[in-house]
Amino acid sequence: MDKIIHSVTLDTDKCKGCTNCIKMCPTQAIRVRKNKAKIIKELCIDCGECIRVCPYHAKKAVTDSFDMINNYKYKIALPAPAFYGQFDKATKIESILHALIKAGFDDVFEVAYAAQLITKRTKELIASGELETPIINSACPAVVNLISTKYPSLLNNVIPLISPMNLAAIMARKIAEEKTPYKGSEIGIFFITPCAAKATCTKFPLGLPESVIDGAFSFKDMYLKVVPHLNDKECEQDLSKAGFKGVCWANCGGEVVSLELDNYIAVDGIHNVIHVLEEIENDKLSDVEYVEALACTGGCVGGPLAVENNFVAQTRVKKMAKTARGNGEAPEFDMDLVWQTPIKIRKQRNLDDDMFVAMEKLAKIDEIYDRLPKLDCGSCGSPSCRALAEDIVRGYSKESDCIIKFKEKIALFANEMLDGSDNVE
Repeated sequence: MDKIIHSVTLDTDKCKGCTNCIKMCPTQAIRVRKNKAKIIKELCIDCGECIRVCPYHAKKAVTDSFDMINNYKYKIALPAPAFYGQFDKATKIESILHALIKAGFDDVFEVAYAAQLITKRTKELIASGELETPIINSACPAVVNLISTKYPSLLNNVIPLISPMNLAAIMARKIAEEKTPYKGSEIGIFFITPCAAKATCTKFPLGLPESVIDGAFSFKDMYLKVVPHLNDKECEQDLSKAGFKGVCWANCGGEVVSLELDNYIAVDGIHNVIHVLEEIENDKLSDVEYVEALACTGGCVGGPLAVENNFVAQTRVKKMAKTARGNGEAPEFDMDLVWQTPIKIRKQRNLDDDMFVAMEKLAKIDEIYDRLPKLDCGSCGSPSCRALAEDIVRGYSKESDCIIKFKEKIALFANEMLDGSDNVE
């Protein structure tokens, strides 16, 4: 998709120009210029690392306003399974689902329930032997974006199935059209998201030609609306259908537990994921069958839009998964879950449209880089010395932006001044 729109945005009024974000960004998508950060859209993967580390809350994830549900006659909430771990006053999934109804929705459809169908289809694809190994899961859009940006050679390893979130939306709409008098645009489907990457994915879904979700609300926003309505004793109707195998997707390792695999790696945290992807590229994990890679520490419970500490939330989800009412079997649904549109390699920023000019600029980058201290301190506003060299060639920076080079220049100038004063005497 050529149009690039992200959920992660920058509030320049709050930004103080510190370098925390550029040091932690896994794709070097941030620069600091004139005491303000700037996000390079072509490189951003919406992982939300900058949101976590910004001490001034200048980075934020844009989600939709809850008021938009009033534009629809029938409103359905899609809670991510990680949402269940956010509440200390709820011991049952059922009570959270009922609270969502009381908060303003007409119905709920658990993403965890759709995950059970994705699990079944994944097992079938693995058994077919058609996929390149190690197979990499596709449920985390930040990881898929990372691969299409930095590791495009691994795109064939990514399992080509739509996410549980989008499948849940498709299933929820079909069921609503069958059991209510409402059709099409009269029905609003709203995902409750733990992260910026999935908020973006509701607008630009991976593997689908168009969006199937009408809006995305953050855990933080929905937490405040749900808490007043929580009551485990007031659950008259059975709303929950998901079982253990679906609910445990909220935590790192939950997907492979559902798949009942033995030869796998479950890795969480975007920088740990990068390390594993590099190992795969270098053929060091050829004996591994499956890699569950999640950008957030702990899995989706550790998303930047979550309310609860991810370690606490993980424990709660485990308890709820064990007592989930569903039997864990995949629901019946007639649909091909394979990607309808392939994931494209993200276009890298060209140094120049003319190949020969680009090669000259590349040589210039190497030349400048050799002169830089290679400390990668970030004080210049670029994430590394190599990135600064590229920024200089692009005309965004100058060599004196490097604090080490600047000090050397000042010292040289001071010595020349001293030498000059000695000659005057």
